[in-house]
Amino acid sequence: MKAAVFVKPGQMIVKEMAKPEIDGENQAIIRVIRASVCGSDLWWYRGIAKRAGGSLTGHEAIGVVEAVSDDVTDIKPDDFVVVPFTHGCGHCAACLNGFEGNCLNQKPGTNGGYQAEYMKYEPANSGLVKIPGKPEDYTDEQLASLQTLSDVMATGYHAALNAEVKKGDTVAVIGDGAVGLCGVIGAKLLGADKIILLSHHEDRAKLGREFGATDIVFSRGEQAARDVLSLTKEKAGADAVLECVGATSAIEQAGQIARPGAVIGRVGVPQTEPKSNQLFWKNVGLRGGIVSVTKPDKEVLLDAVLSGKINPGQVFTKSFDLDHIEDAYQAMSNREAIKSLLVINEK
Repeated sequence: MKAAVFVKPGQMIVKEMAKPEIDGENQAIIRVIRASVCGSDLWWYRGIAKRAGGSLTGHEAIGVVEAVSDDVTDIKPDDFVVVPFTHGCGHCAACLNGFEGNCLNQKPGTNGGYQAEYMKYEPANSGLVKIPGKPEDYTDEQLASLQTLSDVMATGYHAALNAEVKKGDTVAVIGDGAVGLCGVIGAKLLGADKIILLSHHEDRAKLGREFGATDIVFSRGEQAARDVLSLTKEKAGADAVLECVGATSAIEQAGQIARPGAVIGRVGVPQTEPKSNQLFWKNVGLRGGIVSVTKPDKEVLLDAVLSGKINPGQVFTKSFDLDHIEDAYQAMSNREAIKSLLVINEK
């Protein structure tokens, strides 16, 4: 099979490798239909974070089950599935409480990369999410939206859930990447009345409006904070803030624009920890972390995509085949694409 491989910062290649095989319990072999490049992949692609040369890449996919181990009962060959980046066992305290991203028995997928023609996933019983029908039942646009359920849409929704967004709220979203844009969708799903997107790019702001943002703030720094406050009741700040960047400055900004007693939903992979005490003095809560993918996909997001209520696949503004994996990474790194879709196998 073909698989994407990281060589060194700024260089990706495609290699012929042995197709993975069942060699243990609770496993499934997936023929990957769609995969994608995540914003967090850019950390090591740009050399900001370390990654071993020669490693397989990717953690987002949808595909068709080709084989399962004998003990797998919930998934069978030919099932069309969302392949989450999380690997929750389904029965520990974390999983039972809806936090399979923090599974106490988590065992990463042994294939190690989703940007490949085939991959191995475990635990198959508790992790994979079945999609009705087969890939050929869906348009390319629908497949793109289903692909977001493997990570980015679930992550944006996780930000809104952690910020305790409720009907009628004013919500501010920091970050106009794919996660932030999906956070706009998440806030709207939970009933927010006003959604303020902080954006620095007109194309992303335009998509944010389509997703449900009512206001766009293009300014930066202290001016951005003032502009957000001016859009809130009594200039007190937002009822909920979605932090979808991860930079220390984004957490600091979130604290500036949150009203007293608000909650910040934090899903941006942190660079460093904030050092100020402003959250304490404003009674502002800060929570978030690794998303649960399986739970919201089964309970909320899959139905929303299938019914056409949401169309998060629009965050994919460019698509590539696996042979052009380097182009897919460069497009995101150079901000030529909001998110790169990988068309791996035909329907």
